Amino acid sequence: MKPFFLRGLSPQYRLAMAVLFSLGLIVFNNQLTPVRSALATLVSPIQYLAAMPSMVIDALSNNLATRSMLLEQNRQMQQEQLLISERLQRMEHLEQENQRLRTLLDSPASADSRRMVAEVLAVDQDPFKHLVLIDKGALHGVYPGQPVLDNNGVVGQVVEVSQTNARVLLISDLTHAIPVRVASSDVRAVAHGSGHTDELELPHVAMNTDLQVGDLLNTSGLGGRFPEGYPVARITDVQRTEGQTFALVTAEPTANLDRIRYLLLLWPGEDV
Repeated sequence: MKPFFLRGLSPQYRLAMAVLFSLGLIVFNNQLTPVRSALATLVSPIQYLAAMPSMVIDALSNNLATRSMLLEQNRQMQQEQLLISERLQRMEHLEQENQRLRTLLDSPASADSRRMVAEVLAVDQDPFKHLVLIDKGALHGVYPGQPVLDNNGVVGQVVEVSQTNARVLLISDLTHAIPVRVASSDVRAVAHGSGHTDELELPHVAMNTDLQVGDLLNTSGLGGRFPEGYPVARITDVQRTEGQTFALVTAEPTANLDRIRYLLLLWPGEDV
């Protein structure tokens, strides 16, 4: 027979001990609840303060990301606006160019004669020479002495020709002269360049010649270079000084000599 102290605890005893232990834990836990609540209340601000740097960093990061996104969107919008503005300006420029060409083709030049539009590439920098370079030359049939107009009247004549370009001497050049007649009275004269794009001179006009301010001067056709009937200038001043042989007569060209962009080349006598 084994000794008594070597026996194990009975199952009933073990169960009772476990139940008592559980009840003790429950009671102890209930006693700790107020303590835990107090600790949680005390620790909560500390936890908030501890988390604040992270929250601030996150907020700043979000703000920076939003700002960067807005700046990028603004940059893109500015670029798009610039592109749209450039397109609108280009469209407006093209519309103006088309209008100039349409007006030029509706110029006083005879619709039955051969004609060609030329563009001015450069203006002679010599202030004493009124010359412009155009983008048409011998390959296009351009020849020396060829008459040149714009949509308002006579501009000048071709004086030099290369294969692809030509130089045009303006009627305002000091060396240029063109036979004209007054549209209203058929009085004939010769208009000379004055060296100024806004003025022509009519020398050797008799004192009693019937000329009035505002009279339109057209090409007379004399000399065979300029066909008859194209506008040249309009008289701006007539001075008749007693004792002088000739009157001092000046006229303003009908063509816009100081801002020409497109010109019209004529082939007199050649039908379209």
